[in-house]
Formats: sequence, C-alpha cells, structure tokens
Amino acid sequence: MSKDFEIVVEGEFPGDPEQMWDAITQNTAAWLFPTDDMPGVDLVSERPTHHVNRMEEPDGWFNQLEQVIEPRPGGHSFLRWVHSGVIQDDWDNQYDSASKHTLFYLHTLSEYLEHFAGRSAVYADVQGPEASGGPEGFETLRSALGLTPTSAVGETVTVALPGVPAGTASVDWNAEHFIGLRTADGLYRFFGRNAFGAVVGLTVHRFGDIGSAGLPEDWKTWLDALYG
Repeated sequence: MSKDFEIVVEGEFPGDPEQMWDAITQNTAAWLFPTDDMPGVDLVSERPTHHVNRMEEPDGWFNQLEQVIEPRPGGHSFLRWVHSGVIQDDWDNQYDSASKHTLFYLHTLSEYLEHFAGRSAVYADVQGPEASGGPEGFETLRSALGLTPTSAVGETVTVALPGVPAGTASVDWNAEHFIGLRTADGLYRFFGRNAFGAVVGLTVHRFGDIGSAGLPEDWKTWLDALYG
C-alpha cells in the first residue's frame, strides 16, 4: 500500500552558498548521481538560497527534493534538505534504506565541498552480481578494501582498485551498510544494499583530466571477480 514519506536532514557544510548551490544543481555527478535525465520540474529556483525540484505522476505518486541554504561564518553554509514522496510497498524497509542513503549522500556532498569544490567528475555506478546480495555480501567487500567494521574514519588503507593510482586512500565513512574512501583524485562510495533486498553496489566520482573509457566495465569486472 502506498504511503507518503518525508526525510529531513539539517547541518553545516563546508563551502559558501554559491558553492553549495552549484553542487546541488549542476555538479550532482560529483557526489550524488546524474540527474539531468530525470523529468523533474523546478518549482522554486532562487539562487543561492532555495531550490525545489518535483517529479509527479497522474496517480498521485511524487518525488520532491527541497534545499534551503543559509550562509554561515568562515565560508560555510547551513543546509536544510527535505526529501518527500511516496513509497509504494515495503514502506518500513524502503524508508529505512532511503534515510540511511540520504545521510551517506550528504556526507559525500560535504567531502566534495571540502576537497573538490567546483570540479566536475567522471561518474560510474556499478552493481555487483547476484551473489553479492547474500547476508555476508557487504562484509566480503569491506574485507577486500582492507577494512574491518571497526576501522576508524581518518585511517589510511593501501588501495589496489580499477583505475586508481597505486597508493593510499583515506577512510571517510565506515558504517554498517556504507563505506567511503577518498583519494587525491576521487571519491569512492560502497553500498551494502544487500541489507535492503538488493545487491552490493558502488559509485565512482573521479576528478581531473581523465576519460571515462573502461571505467564502469573495469569496476564491474572487479566486483564480479570478488564474488566469483
């Protein structure tokens, strides 16, 4: 049965309101995912303080994002993020998933504003094979990254990942269902969606003068081999 939902997150972020506005309206591939092909309509577009985008269908379904931005001292911004819409089935599980994903996405926004503000990204979204949907799917990936559930934010790990220069990465998030790694030229996000009825996935946000050739395919090969 369909039911409305609302997720509200508020907090202070690095970057001034202009940088925040550009990040949430133009550079979404740098921290979230491409939104250019989504058929939303801007109901409010008051740069750089208030943005509302909404998608809806005749049957009453809708999905809406609202961002209210305020300046803060030191070149920072306060952001109020409101995601509302309709979940059509499995409400509790889907709401839990959306809430946890929202926190992780906004953390990635903070990482982008802190370390890569204003830079465009090459983006890839890759899903693991069916075998990664099992109960231990995400822990298998965590181990492959050289982490444990208790690895602390700020730790460094040696990485050997597709297209990533040999060296170390900083752990910027390590939670039950989500991992974030940051290198000098990229943000790497790992999702334990096996906990929500799907498979393990990842997104790559690479900055700098690089092409996208082979990017999704190489990461797909890596994931498939991990669970092969």
